Amino acid sequence: MAEDLLPLVGHDMDGDDNDSSDSEDDYDFDEHADPDAQPEKLDSDSSEDDVDEESVDGAKRAQGSGSASLPTKKERHPRKRSFPNITFDKFLPGAHSYLLEYLVLTCLYASVGGMGRTSSKIQTFCSPLYLGNDLEEIRGRTVHAEESYQSLPILSLPGVVLVPGQTLPLHLFQPSTASMMRRLIEGDKTFGLVPSRYSDHDQLTSSIGTTAEILAFKEESDSMSSISTVRVKAIGRQRFEIKDTHRQIDGIIIARVRILPERELDPPLEGATPNSYRRLIGYERQRTSGLEMTHDHLAILQQWIKTNKGSKKKLDRFSSAHFTWWPPWVYKQYDTQSCIDLVKKELTSWNDTLREDSMPQDATEFSFWVAGNLPLDDGLKLHLLKMDSAIQRLRCELSIMKKCTVLCCKQCGLLIAKKNDVFSMAVEGPMAAYCNPAGYVHETFTVYKAQGLNLIGRPTTENSWFPGYAWTIIQCRNCSHHMGWKFTAVKKKLQPEKFWGLCRSSLLPGLQNEDEATEGWIPTQ
Repeated sequence: MAEDLLPLVGHDMDGDDNDSSDSEDDYDFDEHADPDAQPEKLDSDSSEDDVDEESVDGAKRAQGSGSASLPTKKERHPRKRSFPNITFDKFLPGAHSYLLEYLVLTCLYASVGGMGRTSSKIQTFCSPLYLGNDLEEIRGRTVHAEESYQSLPILSLPGVVLVPGQTLPLHLFQPSTASMMRRLIEGDKTFGLVPSRYSDHDQLTSSIGTTAEILAFKEESDSMSSISTVRVKAIGRQRFEIKDTHRQIDGIIIARVRILPERELDPPLEGATPNSYRRLIGYERQRTSGLEMTHDHLAILQQWIKTNKGSKKKLDRFSSAHFTWWPPWVYKQYDTQSCIDLVKKELTSWNDTLREDSMPQDATEFSFWVAGNLPLDDGLKLHLLKMDSAIQRLRCELSIMKKCTVLCCKQCGLLIAKKNDVFSMAVEGPMAAYCNPAGYVHETFTVYKAQGLNLIGRPTTENSWFPGYAWTIIQCRNCSHHMGWKFTAVKKKLQPEKFWGLCRSSLLPGLQNEDEATEGWIPTQ
């Protein structure tokens, strides 16, 4: 299947450009600091726990050759590290509680994708601190029909690719954008979000985006400047493709979009299973097991398998493959549950502390959850977002995870972290979107250990995304590109004592190039 192939080069908005840029917005500045003062650099290799000797040698080799410091063959499968018990409250980061005090909201979190499913779950959200304690909860939900054409106001954010089910905090200062949000509150509460980047002083936006539903809203005015700002908490819902756009007189872009469908494929052996086999297995197991009467033979088989896991008699779901030209392992590659099990197994190899009960059970929701938690560049993430089938998406994600073992600097390719250093500081997973006081949104990925970095400035707890931790800006030691922040515990008995938050927009996954004759690992460019 051509859509399952993993592109190794050219991951831009449209998959054919590899430019990367840096922006002043990527940095957090102390508003009280002297603008003319040079930041003090603290070399991160001053601590053996932060950076090992290999990173120093790797940085020197990278500076001399201009290429990434790549792990050797011996390093490809490092020993699984043991993680300390995390005493930090993982609900705090997802609550975005880094600006004010909590406000707990109970919101209806329906199934993503707008596929007309009736299943839903109630999930408790804590409003971002910057939303204040008088945040207004927005009720109701608008679901657009698949394949329908809609007119949506478009908001573009650099370095942010929203996937269905992902929470997005926003702090909007621009008057036209704030006015747009106020109008949406009175309407269907839905806008479109697309990633953007700058090339040759022009802003380029992707043609693929995600609808965002407003969950909570607060408007406030600065008493000093009388500037009205809006704080919003939204969640990704449905994928769309932009067909055409026009700009209103107030500068807001209105796009005519097509809501992309989610294709649900039938089981691969549905047409190869004889009716006699279904009757024998289905109704007999249904009668002897006391299961509820139904004509859904596949559901009967799956339910019987779950209730008879301890039985010595194994029921092979792929035995009907022997009636075809292809062996069972071929059909397993396109079986939804088999793909989910393989992806979960691979996720466990990254970090065995990940809990399955925190992962979505639905195949489509799970595929989006994985896409939202992998440290992919914009091109790869958009490649996953374009796919209209959960099976295709899961197969591509599995291919990425099997090939990726390291994370490199997007600017110069220097080795920054390894996959076994990944861990989760939030219930949502190892990566989440956070908003700084200036309104810039960072998708941040957490790791226990990083290398090839310099610390800029002194630690501070002001507006920390992780309460109880102080943050310090980090840059790539080779090219000085902004990479994220180092977080250090300031409270006793808080575990982990330190960790690293890496910006997804500053990272590239190191993938094995199977086309090369020489063995090695290269960052995607």
